Amino acid sequence: MSEAPRRPFRPVLLIDLDDTLFDHTGTSRDALVRLRDETPWMRALSVEQIQRRYSELLEAAHEQVVRGLVSVDEARLERFRGIGELVGHSVDRAEGAGLVERYQGLYRERRRAIPGATALLRHLHGRVPVAIVTNNRTAEQEEKLAVLGLADYVDALIISESVGVSKPDPAIFRIALEAVDAAPREAVMVGDSWASDVLGARASGIRAVWFNRFRAPRPPGDRSISVAELTSLEPATAVEAMLPRPE
Repeated sequence: MSEAPRRPFRPVLLIDLDDTLFDHTGTSRDALVRLRDETPWMRALSVEQIQRRYSELLEAAHEQVVRGLVSVDEARLERFRGIGELVGHSVDRAEGAGLVERYQGLYRERRRAIPGATALLRHLHGRVPVAIVTNNRTAEQEEKLAVLGLADYVDALIISESVGVSKPDPAIFRIALEAVDAAPREAVMVGDSWASDVLGARASGIRAVWFNRFRAPRPPGDRSISVAELTSLEPATAVEAMLPRPE
């Protein structure tokens, strides 16, 4: 029996959503600034202190939420309880629920794409398969793409809540590759998180590109790792040049 013909090499872009295509940091900061202005006890803290604590608690709770150990609502309450602890303020359930609701409303109003994100996906659409690989709740991520007008330019959307596994677990990258019928050598993963996107992709045999728009230093133990970096998605051709080429 003759072997089936091997299909031609086809480059594929795997890309993160939050803080790679969608400006989560800027959107969240704007919402927290407004919330701080409206909340007397929060004004004892700088915006940077509030944002840092909020981000830490968001990241720490994600895996528990995905595994069903903590509800989304409880995780959101804990973020504001954690911020209150910085100034010795006890946030009860009623106050916390109000803060969560107000923050979510402010956040939704301020959602925006990273500069160059829309142009990049339009440039690649129909020529290079694009799969978004993201950690978060399914409804939130789908809504972000719809609000930003990016959904029509994406070939596959792999969300941790939907598939039951989060980055940096190699399983989520395998699922993404299967969704676009690609081999690891054909793909590159672009994302802002060193641990989730860069190390996760490398552990899956996928070349990684660190989207380092804030020019953060690499973790001390990983400075010898050879990884390409991008500080901007503009121009689109610069990102396209990072795609794998046949050997």
